Amino acid sequence: MRDLFMLAILPVLLYVMAKRPFIGLGMWVWTALFFPNGWVYGIASGIRYNLLFTGVAILAYLTMKNKPKFQPGGLGCLVFFFFLWTTFSTMLTIGRPDVAWEIWNRFAKIIALFLFVLLIVEKKLHVDFILGCVVLSVGFYANLESLKFIMSGGNHMIHGMSGHVLGDRNELAVAFCMTLPICYYLLGEYGKRSQILRLGLMGTMALLVFGVVGTQSRGGFIALTILAGYLFLKSERKILLGILGVALIAVIAQVASDDYVGRINTIETATDDASFMGRVVAWKLSFILAMQNPFFGGGFKSLENFPVWLELSRDFFSYPWFYTGDLLPNTQVARAAHSVYFQVLGDHGFVGLGLYMAILLFAFLKAGSIARRARQRGAPDWLRTLATMLQLSIFTFSVGAAALSFAYFDLIFALIGLVIVIEKRILPLAVPSPATVHASQGQRVKTSLPIQ
Repeated sequence: MRDLFMLAILPVLLYVMAKRPFIGLGMWVWTALFFPNGWVYGIASGIRYNLLFTGVAILAYLTMKNKPKFQPGGLGCLVFFFFLWTTFSTMLTIGRPDVAWEIWNRFAKIIALFLFVLLIVEKKLHVDFILGCVVLSVGFYANLESLKFIMSGGNHMIHGMSGHVLGDRNELAVAFCMTLPICYYLLGEYGKRSQILRLGLMGTMALLVFGVVGTQSRGGFIALTILAGYLFLKSERKILLGILGVALIAVIAQVASDDYVGRINTIETATDDASFMGRVVAWKLSFILAMQNPFFGGGFKSLENFPVWLELSRDFFSYPWFYTGDLLPNTQVARAAHSVYFQVLGDHGFVGLGLYMAILLFAFLKAGSIARRARQRGAPDWLRTLATMLQLSIFTFSVGAAALSFAYFDLIFALIGLVIVIEKRILPLAVPSPATVHASQGQRVKTSLPIQ
């Protein structure tokens, strides 16, 4: 049935994407996060939807008239330079070249998505559609899995789909948290127009919270807690959010399993937890890898190459100040870095880490600057809320992924692209600068003078 439905709507989707490049871009995001091939099993499973929709979106842009001016800004140039740096680190990898180039190829597709966000998006409608596609992918999966979690009385553990970018439950939990601010913005913008959308978005926000709990991810719990506090401070509806928060906590307390509560309690004694300290061991080896290759690092996934892991372990005691408890490197299998920051540090060296952290920091600050300028210039409320929620989503990723090997995630780069577009195209249209206003007023006065 799902195959027939997908095949039936596919021609319609391709047609509207060819006519409207921003729809193709949104579907590009949707396929990247939703993984439609995991939902169909027959003839429809053989179609590479992400590649198909990506190709249509690119062709639609190439045939589009009156293309927007390309304005990457400093932040966009920083992203492209980081990608160039990863290319050099891949060329000089000390791990397996085939693995390094495979990951580079995946990252190149993410940068292509970032590029076409900058090329295509120019209106509020475009931004809202892309954010809606995020909710229809990550949010839809949260709805489905969270309902299973609730109906099972908390016994159903939520995992991502095998082979998907969000297959790991910890990464899925962070994606759930990142989607919450997006839902909040869409709720404020479209909830008043449609009761169905209002209830749907409110329900999705609640189920996203349950989804984080259902993954039993400690990192997701930390990200959710920080997100809730930050959202409460930024929101103008503190009383409503407080009431909803108390109600959710009460329900979650009844559903959450004892295993989950036990896992959360281990956060207070992280140094005694073997799982957490095992990650610290991987962090230390990533640091040693960067010390030995300070400029370009070891290349993508070099730490997970067992011969490299063993060689780095020989210098494990060279930095006694880097505390790892009683744990030592595994002598049978290599592990991932389990931190976006140590992952980038090991993969691309100190320069690569500096570029990556600068991208996240500048994107966060730029979103906050857009919100302030929108408020100072009397811009519509939706613009200020949009910038604030994008800032919050970027902040959530920066905190929640600190203990995950999740540096090259499609959604974070798409959101950074949207921040750039909003500053360069949407903000000037919503609120003209004082110089523009002055010039337009002068022009009106000039044209109104009588002809001598």
